[in-house]
Amino acid sequence: MKTLPIISVAGLRSRDPAERAQVARQLGIACREVGFFYVIDHGIDAELIRHTFDNAKCFFALPLADKQRLSIKLSPHNRGYVAMADEKLNPVSGADMKEAFNIGTDFAANHPDVLAGKPFRGVNFWPEVPSWREEMLAYFDACLDLGRLIHRGFSIDLGLAEDYFDAHLSMPIATLRMLRYPASAGHSQREDGGAGAHTDYGNVTLLATDQVAGLQVANRQGQWIEAPHVPDAFVCNIGDCLMRWSNDTYVSTPHRVRPPEQERFSIAFFLEVNPESIVDPRDILPDQQPRYEPISCSDYLAYRLNATYEHRTREQ
Repeated sequence: MKTLPIISVAGLRSRDPAERAQVARQLGIACREVGFFYVIDHGIDAELIRHTFDNAKCFFALPLADKQRLSIKLSPHNRGYVAMADEKLNPVSGADMKEAFNIGTDFAANHPDVLAGKPFRGVNFWPEVPSWREEMLAYFDACLDLGRLIHRGFSIDLGLAEDYFDAHLSMPIATLRMLRYPASAGHSQREDGGAGAHTDYGNVTLLATDQVAGLQVANRQGQWIEAPHVPDAFVCNIGDCLMRWSNDTYVSTPHRVRPPEQERFSIAFFLEVNPESIVDPRDILPDQQPRYEPISCSDYLAYRLNATYEHRTREQ
């Protein structure tokens, strides 16, 4: 495998079950064999994507003091600003040369789940930039709709009811993450200096990229292949939670970001399921011997994040 498959998901919106099944088969092959694929004909307006990149650049251009006031270290719910070198996606390799900003499902401060202190049910942090919040939430909602649609394809491929995941995605843990990688190709000794080699934690990731190279994916032979920018496409990949849920039928695949030649921006949407959803392979593949014990989505995500951020374990 030298390139990633490109899949049109337009057929998942068809009223014809055969058209939906055809797309589901393509998704299933990619999820089993590669764990990565491009999605086209996704329905998210190109202007909305472009404007979201503009908003990301606007945020990262703010003074560091303004960004630090929104630090992720002030939130137990994985929201806010991640400063340069504060994240270690591969703890063995060391800190990543990037900065990021996380936005989750937008809860009011008086929402019952927020008041109860439920995990991953906190308020978002917002910079004081006009219209920024509304515009970023519009993109968040568009990605959530696409993620739900793709899960319908997964359901068909896995032989489940087409709406199997709907109940688990009613109020999911979802994170919109803006990323900035400074030009560092001549300053880093690590091939994964932008983002350490890792697998994603949740169900599926939708990644929008600019035209600066950097993302690499490991194929089954252990070779790192480029995942170049494809116009009007999202790079999508399976996360560890869905691999676990599908009893390793779908595979999450290691990937990394090498130090870019010039400043690089990307926007990721990480979709988990509802925090209380139990991830149990026996629910999806009851005829197989389960390789994993049941676990709630929130417990699994907390376990993975604790290994990534030192501040989370210091606070416990």
